[in-house]
Amino acid sequence: MAANLYMNRFLKHWRKSGRGQAFQAQVVNYADDFVILSRGHAAEALTWTERVMSRLGLSLNRKKTCLRDARHEQFDFLGYSFGPHCFRQTGRWYQGASPSKKAVARIKEKVGQLLVPSNTGTWETARHRLNQILRGWSAYFNYGTRGAAYDAVDNYVYESVRHFLRRRHQVSTRGTNRFSILTG
Repeated sequence: MAANLYMNRFLKHWRKSGRGQAFQAQVVNYADDFVILSRGHAAEALTWTERVMSRLGLSLNRKKTCLRDARHEQFDFLGYSFGPHCFRQTGRWYQGASPSKKAVARIKEKVGQLLVPSNTGTWETARHRLNQILRGWSAYFNYGTRGAAYDAVDNYVYESVRHFLRRRHQVSTRGTNRFSILTG
């Protein structure tokens, strides 16, 4: 709660002091996470932000704080990677957004935690929870270029579910025939 109060103070000071115009910049924030998008004055905006944050008794997270030229480098914010993306079919580059590698890794980890051998509940219960998790993830990541991330998650889920069911039903083979992708 206190972080939101400080963030509100920071944003108010940003507006009142005219930093948006001075740095040709805009602040995008969610709770206490923020990114400053600037045209040519990013270093100055960072210096100003560090000074103001220290006056508020806060410090910027050094691991997350960096300068990026979004025309040439990607940056992550709130689970998305923003910046240059390559269109897989033509190889052309464009500016876009996609689920970050960390976000894909986190959903895979969550699926893996659900489908552990120690999960002795019914398949229907596991399937229901798995669908809830995947629906929530895909609802959040419904913006931008999603194909590669969705494919990676789909493949992981398919393999994990097949392996889970194979263990559950004590199938000695890989289970590709009994638990094929077409199985409902």
